[in-house]
Amino acid sequence: MTLTIPFDNSYARLPDRLFARVKPEPVRGPELLAFNHPLAASLGMTGDDDIEELAQVFGGNLIPTGAEPIAQLYAGHQFGHWNPQLGDGRAVLLGEVDGQDLQLKGSGRTPFSRNGDGRAWLGPVLREFVVSEAMHALGIPTTRALAAVATGEIVQRERGLPGAVLARVAASHIRVGTFQALAGRQDLEGLRALYEHVVARHYPKADVPLAFLEAVIEAQAQLVTKWMSVGFIHGVMNTDNCAISGETIDYGPCAFMDEYHPLMVFSSIDQQGRYAYARQAEIIVWNMAQLASSLVPLMPDADAAVADFTKAVHAMPARLEALWTAALGRKLGIAEARAEDLELAARLLKLMTDQSADFTNSFAALADGTARDQFTDRAAFDAWAQDWQARIAEEDDPEGVMRAANPVLIPRNHRIEEMISAAVEGDLAPFSRLMQAYAAPFTADSEFDDLRRPPAESERVHRTFCGT
Repeated sequence: MTLTIPFDNSYARLPDRLFARVKPEPVRGPELLAFNHPLAASLGMTGDDDIEELAQVFGGNLIPTGAEPIAQLYAGHQFGHWNPQLGDGRAVLLGEVDGQDLQLKGSGRTPFSRNGDGRAWLGPVLREFVVSEAMHALGIPTTRALAAVATGEIVQRERGLPGAVLARVAASHIRVGTFQALAGRQDLEGLRALYEHVVARHYPKADVPLAFLEAVIEAQAQLVTKWMSVGFIHGVMNTDNCAISGETIDYGPCAFMDEYHPLMVFSSIDQQGRYAYARQAEIIVWNMAQLASSLVPLMPDADAAVADFTKAVHAMPARLEALWTAALGRKLGIAEARAEDLELAARLLKLMTDQSADFTNSFAALADGTARDQFTDRAAFDAWAQDWQARIAEEDDPEGVMRAANPVLIPRNHRIEEMISAAVEGDLAPFSRLMQAYAAPFTADSEFDDLRRPPAESERVHRTFCGT
């Protein structure tokens, strides 16, 4: 084997009840569709120039030297309902490279598959590849896409679809639900081992559980604020999809808004709008409360712990509001927003809602002086703009602040669907073009002007699906 991956697998040294040792299931005809060579180099991988070997390794047919394949245990609240055992039902963690997880998704059944086939089809694999790399380029913490491999097999969903495997990299795949699984089983020894592992790996300055909880709360507040600042809707913010590291994980029914509405929902499984765009902030607070509950058994005085943890969680909404005020301020060209600037931003968002204005294009146009064209009631926009201009007159470089905060390109849902449809027919050119465009989302390149256009009515995507 020419490919060298410097594994050091600390999670596999934890108590074995935290995972199951399982190998990926081989596939019939692995074919490499995409490989992220810069990411591989950053992880210290070498010898990644043999396409056939890459297909064999990241398709799951060949286990690289040093890997210790496992499927991780976790539990979780799914749409608010407790499920005591979930786990990696279609993913295998090969091991850790440079302190980060290397996982194959869609690699076959595991002991946690729960009647599933453990496979993925091509569409969700390429969607996650494109969107996760776009999120990285947007400066938002996220899992990364390393490789996409076609399996040469058909996956049965509503119909037969081409199978694929995604190799992804994450700071870790440890979730709020991982803590919940052990706390729910009253496995104090396992819970403590997990806690100590996560502290050492992600939050080494958090020397006690309260400090750890506060650090995770801050990471999650920062993450969700960044999502909302680009119009991103995760779609399924269950606690098993909430990474302790503060990264975006599990790009299932995710979507980016076109026209702005605070209660926008795309996920086909979110029938009640629990994870709507504007509800993501309150849901992350709820998720952190579940993490806090899972940490209580680690404390010698449960009553005191509950009081301290409750205070930390109850402080989170104010922190989220401060972060959101700052993020909206930057989108308006205000380097250091004041509390009263939130009202100015809220008025613009209300105009966007009432007039179905495009979220991304409206903010990007502020720096160009063309935002007025995004609104049908231009007199209403002009009235708002008069107050906005007076406010940014106090700033040193409002245009520079806006251009750094407002992307001109996002992975629009209809473009992702077009890309998937082409790929199913064997055409990867749209995939390659999106990857090129989204690598520079803040750059207005005329070559990609068509990707800035909102969908026509016939192109509109109303529902997104998890693809399991």
